[in-house]
Amino acid sequence: MRDPDTIEISLESGVAAIDAAEWDACACPEAAEGGRAADPFTTHRFLSALERSGSVGGSTGWTPRPLVARQDGQVIAVAPLYVKTHSQGEYIFDHGWADAWERAGGRYYPKLQIAVPFTPVAGRRFLCRPGREDRGRAALAQAAIRVAAQNHLSSAHVTYCTEAEAEALAGAGGDYLHRVTQQFHWENRGYASFDDFLASLSSRKRKAIRKERDRAQGFGGTIRRLTGDQIEARHWDAFWRFYQDTGSRKWGRPYLTRAFFDELHRTMRNDVVLVLAECDGHPIAGALNLLGRDTLYGRYWGATEDHPFLHFECCYYQAIDHAIELGLSRVEAGAQGEHKLARGYLPSAIHSLHWIADPGLRKAVARFLDAERAATDEEIEILTAYGPFRRGPADLAQDPQD
Repeated sequence: MRDPDTIEISLESGVAAIDAAEWDACACPEAAEGGRAADPFTTHRFLSALERSGSVGGSTGWTPRPLVARQDGQVIAVAPLYVKTHSQGEYIFDHGWADAWERAGGRYYPKLQIAVPFTPVAGRRFLCRPGREDRGRAALAQAAIRVAAQNHLSSAHVTYCTEAEAEALAGAGGDYLHRVTQQFHWENRGYASFDDFLASLSSRKRKAIRKERDRAQGFGGTIRRLTGDQIEARHWDAFWRFYQDTGSRKWGRPYLTRAFFDELHRTMRNDVVLVLAECDGHPIAGALNLLGRDTLYGRYWGATEDHPFLHFECCYYQAIDHAIELGLSRVEAGAQGEHKLARGYLPSAIHSLHWIADPGLRKAVARFLDAERAATDEEIEILTAYGPFRRGPADLAQDPQD
């Protein structure tokens, strides 16, 4: 007789091999009644779109092997696990660790990665049914280590996890090392309009943004936001051209296939906000966003024509406009980019977890992470102090509305 308290772990061939309802009961239980998922990127439809489109699997270096935890026959927790043969498309990079280990005679790849491929968005990585969080998370975290150790892999990584997951798994005696990096997010402080947001900024920053928007919107065409059935095949064709241009310049080759955007349209078009700049009805630039329950996530940008400040308008200001209109709490505009600071996006801590098999390499990485964490904390504090917002009554007295 099976003990009903026993948690059984399986390693599956892909997210598509798991029933969508069972996966989403762990990934987005808040959407069970038809609402929007808090995190669209860990949903079954997004992860399986990556698989069906060939963006992961095959020779991509991302082999999907999701972990599934079952108790008494029911799926109680899942994790999007991948076998990686490189460190591309992760945005929290370990190239230096890999280089050091291989120069010392070790073999760093393949490794394990619990992540959403090509997606620098923080969220839960150990996806558990409500009420099963502690046991499910612990079971999955230990299973990833066992898989890595049994297959003589160098490491297992959990990138863009939540702070709660990091604290639970990297605390005293934890097997994982805790890394802290940062990116820039815009927070909605109850703004009624974009002008209301501008009023919270210092006069100099407010004037600069207005000038940027005027220049961008005067490029000679129109800018519009499309979602759901408003998005047509020709819009995806145009955006694919933009994405290819950006991908070839940044990564050498685009991570996503053209088929991915067809899958995105088929299963998630109501979660998409596509910002397009058009001249004479022809798209010349665009930005792709996905909607969560309370957050707008900026993902990709590209253009076939260069116009001053059009990037900032399509990626940052249109996103803020849309978030205010929908009453969303946050805009996350992707990785990196201190230029976002002057535009109202403030630094936010990003967390990841790392298990290193070799004791010597683990010790060296731990020392590095301690120093990096202190530097990141200091950088966040300094950058926040240099943010564009008014700071108090004295500033308000010296900074009249223009």
